[in-house]
Amino acid sequence: MSDLTSLEEKTQVESDPLTVPAYGYELIREILIPELLGRDTPDLLYWAGKRIARLFPLNTVEEAYAFFQKVGWGNLEVVKQTKNEIIYQLSSELIEKRLKEKGKCTFQLEAGYLAQQYEQTKKVIAEAFEDPKRKEKKVTITVRWDSKDPVEG
Repeated sequence: MSDLTSLEEKTQVESDPLTVPAYGYELIREILIPELLGRDTPDLLYWAGKRIARLFPLNTVEEAYAFFQKVGWGNLEVVKQTKNEIIYQLSSELIEKRLKEKGKCTFQLEAGYLAQQYEQTKKVIAEAFEDPKRKEKKVTITVRWDSKDPVEG
């Protein structure tokens, strides 16, 4: 991906009122992307999520709730928070359907996005892990960081 994305282009994307039908979104995310990327899909989606976070940085991590809603990733809420970890629960009708109908689905895009937002706002290395909860029809995303491991640069 190029760093040539202008502020103007980002602003246009952020303010565009058009919506995409869920079927079209799922077709691309759950069929086309895995077909193109194969077994590397989860890893590449994680890094794509990190890239999206760099392109659309937040001032605070709390702004992620609205971002998740805006891009159709679901409802994000905090389940538990400690000094070096936060556990989120992600839910939506689309997530329920994906967990019910698909044998294997990934939420690495969302995990990568959250990890990068924590790196940018806390200035420490962060990692995120997904844990789909099929019975609960929700996804848990855990973000961990080490305050003693600052981001270089």
